[in-house]
Amino acid sequence: MMLKAKDIMTSDVVTIKGSDTVAEAVKQMNDLCLRALIVERRHEQDAYGIITETDIVYKVTAYGKDPKKVRVYEVMTKPCIVVNPDLGVEYVARLFAQTGIRRAPVIHDHLVGIISVTDIISKSDFVENPKSILLEERIQEAIEEARAICAEQGATSKECASAWDIVEELQAEAAHQKAERLDKTAFDLYCEENPDAAEARLYDT
Repeated sequence: MMLKAKDIMTSDVVTIKGSDTVAEAVKQMNDLCLRALIVERRHEQDAYGIITETDIVYKVTAYGKDPKKVRVYEVMTKPCIVVNPDLGVEYVARLFAQTGIRRAPVIHDHLVGIISVTDIISKSDFVENPKSILLEERIQEAIEEARAICAEQGATSKECASAWDIVEELQAEAAHQKAERLDKTAFDLYCEENPDAAEARLYDT
């Protein structure tokens, strides 16, 4: 079973108002040993924001501004990138990698938690269960299944084509994970043995 954001997030989230001062944010962060605070929404349709220690250091301290006179809304990020509680941990990691963020609120209608790179390192099971190994096993099973279906229904059957679609999806996912391009898919290899299978996949959609 793949771990999800909700399995490793911190559900005890500390929030602050956008109208509060940066000095108040700093006090909360220091008192509670936090690196970020979630900025509350003003109303139901509003977006959540986030203020991090780097926002404060880069935008307030670096310019010698008085934190007692700067408001949270002036330095926060809003709307911030949010994570669905059911998002798989490796997708959270990929989102962090692509956007360069280190933490994000976990939202399901309302705020349910916060997830950070630290949570991924300390609570995730990627050391014991790297996703690529699980994927490889699933790909092997899907290939055996596709070959069995095609042997039974025929290489040109729609069922055969659909079974290879599943294999290709899994292989694409695995390649994406490793950031590799596939030279030959399992279906390409199958087509070398069964040339008529290729034409069958050009079925009308």
